Amino acid sequence: QVQLVESGGELVQAGGSLRLSCAASGRTFSNYNMGWFRQAPGKEREFVAAISWRGRNTYYADPVKGRFIISRDNAKNTVYLQMNSLKPEDTAVYYCAAQPLSTYNSGSDLRERSKYDFWGQGTQVTVSS
Repeated sequence: QVQLVESGGELVQAGGSLRLSCAASGRTFSNYNMGWFRQAPGKEREFVAAISWRGRNTYYADPVKGRFIISRDNAKNTVYLQMNSLKPEDTAVYYCAAQPLSTYNSGSDLRERSKYDFWGQGTQVTVSS
């Protein structure tokens, strides 16, 4: 089991920045690829960004590419999501998720919600116009 706790979500004006953090505990953090997903009211949970276990490969959804940066610190068991140039359409609950390396087959797996076994409770990000 991996326990994930997100933090950093808050109300921010359009054009502003936020950094989300996700602290992991319970298992060896570097044995997991990590991802961020988000869910807006009335919509399905969608992929935002992901990072491979050593941090060498990153993946982004098109709507956030060039604005968001995912990173990880394996020594601190933490993954981050730096969000810049925020837009009202970025408003959502943001979830951190962990994907065991044992289930990983290819880079496309990091974009698939079903490939993640462990999830945090989420943190609310609200962007006002």
